[in-house]
Amino acid sequence: MSTIILTTKINGSIQKCFDAARSINLHQQSMNHFNEKAIGGVTSGLINKGESVTWRARHFGINMKMTVAIIAMESPYSFTDEMITGPFKSMKHQHLFARENGQTIMKDIFQFESPFGFVGRSVNNLFLKNYMKNLLISRNKVIKSHIETAAQL
Repeated sequence: MSTIILTTKINGSIQKCFDAARSINLHQQSMNHFNEKAIGGVTSGLINKGESVTWRARHFGINMKMTVAIIAMESPYSFTDEMITGPFKSMKHQHLFARENGQTIMKDIFQFESPFGFVGRSVNNLFLKNYMKNLLISRNKVIKSHIETAAQL
């Protein structure tokens, strides 16, 4: 199992950061370059505990679908999504939020396991973990920009 831990500092309220992180619309915007679209379940607005969304996207030149469900939520401090069906053997993403020195600290703990045993672990080590980390960093930049730009208006 691979684990990616990221911390992003955002100049905005914890509630706005929490809501931005679970916004289907903002997620689609942040993954636009992968043509990621919500095609099932909750397809717009804010996703909540017990709800799911099915994503369609293109990664590595391959069209993929993945359904994730929100399995835990404590507003506005955390929520966890987990893959129900999709390309990984398993995938769990914890989103944690806290206030520190006048900023919201958004922490991602992203755990995933590739299928295909040894071959999958090799792919993880060679490039997939770095690919996923960069994807999450890019998404967090969009969330940060969205919150901080709105705060300046």
